Amino acid sequence: MRHRLGIPVWTSAKCSGFPPFFLTIMSSFQPNNLFNVSGKVVLVTGGSRGIGKMIASGFIANGAKVYISARTAKACEETAKELNALGPGECVAIAADLSKLSEVERLVKEIAEKEKALHVLVNNAGAAWEESIDSFPDHAFTKVMTLNVQRVFNITQKCLPMLRAAAELGGKLGESYKDPARIINIGSVEGLSIQGTGHETYAYSASKAALHHLSRHLAARLGHEGITSNTIACGPFQSKMMAYTLETLGDAFVSSIPSKRIGTPEDIVGTTLFLSGRSGAWVTGATITLDGGQLFGPRL
Repeated sequence: MRHRLGIPVWTSAKCSGFPPFFLTIMSSFQPNNLFNVSGKVVLVTGGSRGIGKMIASGFIANGAKVYISARTAKACEETAKELNALGPGECVAIAADLSKLSEVERLVKEIAEKEKALHVLVNNAGAAWEESIDSFPDHAFTKVMTLNVQRVFNITQKCLPMLRAAAELGGKLGESYKDPARIINIGSVEGLSIQGTGHETYAYSASKAALHHLSRHLAARLGHEGITSNTIACGPFQSKMMAYTLETLGDAFVSSIPSKRIGTPEDIVGTTLFLSGRSGAWVTGATITLDGGQLFGPRL
């Protein structure tokens, strides 16, 4: 039985205990249904290392076909070879320097020639720069803002036809899309708060704050087309970007995090699968803080 708005009605005057409808849908509460991404087509930018590689690995481990991009062809191909050996999903490497608009267009064109639909777009590629406020160069600010914000918009824009096609494939229930296409933007806690007065990442923190708001704007605009947009504001994970901080501050840095550890692949993969499966189909415009409580811990 359904309410006139399409919402399931679980009660019935003709039965006692759990109604038949409830018993029928119990299987949909199982993890293999809530977080199922098997057969989905995914693009992870910056997918050859760090958080991007973790995310790509998680999708492939759960049966998705994942395209990864990175500036260096060798690194991209080596990661694809490694992940394909693990399976059961598939990894396809396409080297692309996303700081250039022409490369964004080429990357999307290559995927569109092979795929009719793109179910999940993970905007992970990014750049960081730390330097004293007195010497912070103009070209560095431009580089970081371009890659972390403008190119996210560019690649999302170019992928829209494939994202819309994925939403249509999932079918509709009334005016609502049953399995929306997903845009997942990898943000940072640096876009949510100032990480200490000596942390001089002016362009990076500004770019991530801008990315968080861009994601909300995309959610508002694309929701009625069956496309969600969410951000994961990441704290510290083992990556090239975090290597210097972890090396120089070490135990003191980890101890400042309320959870007393840095992020693991399971943390980012679990969050990404939640947003990509049935579990996250009604989540859009959200910024999920994934930092072990760092945002509320003491500043170093």
